[in-house]
Amino acid sequence: MKYFWIQLVLVLGSGTAALIFIRRWDRTNTRAWKRIAFVLFVLANIYAVLRPSDVTWVANRLGVGRGTDLVLYMMVLALAFLALNTYLRFRSLEKKLTDMARTVAITEGARLNQERFDEKVSG
Repeated sequence: MKYFWIQLVLVLGSGTAALIFIRRWDRTNTRAWKRIAFVLFVLANIYAVLRPSDVTWVANRLGVGRGTDLVLYMMVLALAFLALNTYLRFRSLEKKLTDMARTVAITEGARLNQERFDEKVSG
């Protein structure tokens, strides 16, 4: 009961993040493995909030002094993954936008040339 309020806030925050993510599944182009990983992450987060002594036990087995340090290291890895994923997604979107702009430019150029050719022939 000592940590009830912080545990409640953290569990509700995790649940809210999961609900927002689940509601947007049909609207986003998210791969299945990312969905599964996110759900597992949320479940692990809720478990860690409710049973912090278990996280310390796992940390000790892995050679980390405290459970808090293990959580910090895992968050650094998650942030690195997020940054890399965002970078790759932006690169993909930039390539698609460039391809689309080139297609429009070529199509418009061909249309203008055809109009000029038609004017010369009919004129």
